[in-house]
Amino acid sequence: MSSPLAPREAALRILEHVRPQPALRVPLDDALDAVLAEDITSPLDLPAWPNSAMDGYAARSQDVRGARPERPTTLQVLESIPAGAFPSRTLSAGTCARIFTGAPLPEGADSVIRQEDTDQGAQVVRIFDDRDAGMNVRAAGEDIRRGTLALPIGTVLGPAQLGMLAALGVANPMIYRRPRVGLLSSGDEIADVDQPDQILSGRKIGSSNSHSLRAQIRRAGGEPVDLGIARDTRDSLRDHLSGAPACDLLITTAGISVGEHDHLRAVMAELGAELAFWRLAMRPGAPVGFGMLGPLPWLGLPGNPVSAMVTFELFGRSAIRRLAGHRNCFRRAVAVRVAEPIRVAPHLQHFLRVVVSEGPTGPEARLTGAQGSGILSSMVKANALLIIPQGQPETPPGATALAIPLEGTGHVALPPF
Repeated sequence: MSSPLAPREAALRILEHVRPQPALRVPLDDALDAVLAEDITSPLDLPAWPNSAMDGYAARSQDVRGARPERPTTLQVLESIPAGAFPSRTLSAGTCARIFTGAPLPEGADSVIRQEDTDQGAQVVRIFDDRDAGMNVRAAGEDIRRGTLALPIGTVLGPAQLGMLAALGVANPMIYRRPRVGLLSSGDEIADVDQPDQILSGRKIGSSNSHSLRAQIRRAGGEPVDLGIARDTRDSLRDHLSGAPACDLLITTAGISVGEHDHLRAVMAELGAELAFWRLAMRPGAPVGFGMLGPLPWLGLPGNPVSAMVTFELFGRSAIRRLAGHRNCFRRAVAVRVAEPIRVAPHLQHFLRVVVSEGPTGPEARLTGAQGSGILSSMVKANALLIIPQGQPETPPGATALAIPLEGTGHVALPPF
């Protein structure tokens, strides 16, 4: 029997076997949080022409310099230019144009005098201050120049990026398709929430994994495909796995250990899966398996609810992000001060559920309580996973450690554990 694999090595091996999904074009508003699959080069200058940064009067700076309340400058108003219209006159000495925010500047203008510094005249205007000479003009192309790279491939499309695409006239961006993630739970002892009598009577255990993992898949950017709950028989597992080929990633929970009723690895082998690994030197979640079922990556997670959620966070989430086209697949860890003594088994790497909060000297981490792999409330309370390296049985109060936040968007290319 091979030695358990280090979690970091497992995470890297998984990413070696997954590739971004095929690209497709979607309507712009459907692309939120997707990953751009093409370079976007600007087809125009943004803005396309010099325009006003405020409401006021477009003027020549040499005509307004020296204006003071006691000695105002008087200019003839040639026209009024609202946003959406274009100027029809060219400014000459002693002339200006009424202008509004976003409207194109008339030829000859290099300044916009804010209306507060004028008497807001319609035919003739008096200017009482020259502080805006040469100011309040947005130059053509000051945001993006025509022919320059506006958004590179791999960009995550948030609200600002969608706004930029709209400004460039991109109605249907090319994105990496969101991966379809098949989720199969198994176990004779579990029932789903459509059988509340079984759960409330204590005859069955509620299938928390079916719902926590489905939610984690969505949060990671995948589209969950429910493969149901299989019984602890090979026939039932085969039946439920029949829908897996339509997916881009298969995630199973439970049935992967060495127990008498753990048939999953045997069934996957019968179906032709090639197993890359199945045991990790970590807690919680040592019985984690990964392999390929033909072109389909398969990640086997433990059945205990905490183990399932933690191992998904470390391995499933990064796999989904890579499938979705992300280049940085792992959450960024933060340095924290350990607020209480921690003792663990030295031969494993530990991922403890903690609450990270701001302390007197910076972020500090406290355990959520008992850390058993079946104590789901430890995940309910946690906002981070505290990393205790293998070979470190004791961590004293005040020691510095790394914690992986369970929320937030900061990501890095390599696993922080």
